[in-house]
Amino acid sequence: MAVLVFSRISGDQFLVWGWRIPFLLSLVMIAIGLYIRLGIMETPAFRRIVAEKRVERVPVIEVIKRQPRSIILSALARMAEQAPAYIYLAFVFAYGTQVIHQDRDFLLSSLIVAGIISLGTIPLAGHLSDRIGRKRMYLIGAVLTGLFGFAYFAMLNTAIPAVVLLAIVLSFIPHDLMYGPQAALIAECFTPRLRYSGCSIGYQLSSVISGGPAPLIATALLALTGSGYAIALYILFCAIVSIVATALMPDYTNRDISEEHDKP
Repeated sequence: MAVLVFSRISGDQFLVWGWRIPFLLSLVMIAIGLYIRLGIMETPAFRRIVAEKRVERVPVIEVIKRQPRSIILSALARMAEQAPAYIYLAFVFAYGTQVIHQDRDFLLSSLIVAGIISLGTIPLAGHLSDRIGRKRMYLIGAVLTGLFGFAYFAMLNTAIPAVVLLAIVLSFIPHDLMYGPQAALIAECFTPRLRYSGCSIGYQLSSVISGGPAPLIATALLALTGSGYAIALYILFCAIVSIVATALMPDYTNRDISEEHDKP
């Protein structure tokens, strides 16, 4: 949608107001998502907690008091997924247009192709994590993320459109290997009574400390060094943090955790 709007509106006008059109049209997707969410039944564990009247009145405070370690590990485990994703999604436009002089429409189209492929690779990663374990799948994705950053900028620096397209598409494969099992891996770290709040805090905390600052850090590193490989080192650092944090997390793959570590 962004590509279609950008092709119809001049560059300056798109930056001034045209970019709002895809966001407004996304309200349709929000409505569809809300409809689907309202039709999903609550989990048996949560329905049992409601029936037994064990719902926490202030779950946010309670989960911070009882499970701070799980919150911190969840946030740190997401660094390899969050920071590189923001670089691959946002910073690529600055690097692509200013450093390797690629057309913005081409970069947008390449990201759309990557997104379409992710429609298959994310659920596939989730499915495979049920077979080999959530932690194992997540760690594989984190390791590949740390290594691929160097290949990514090497491929971009060729400035060959086909190679740039391949770099953008491949950059999301390691991300998808983490994103597929991520929800279950994080959710299973928290007791059922505090699971929703714990997941949300850990998830959003990572957006604050890793996702949001990533394009700014990448821009600063490029301005300081003039090389994309400095950004690849930053991606490697994020991957190492995630690998350590994930290794410290429990793995409850294919186990009944409806009452697991659910203590008063």
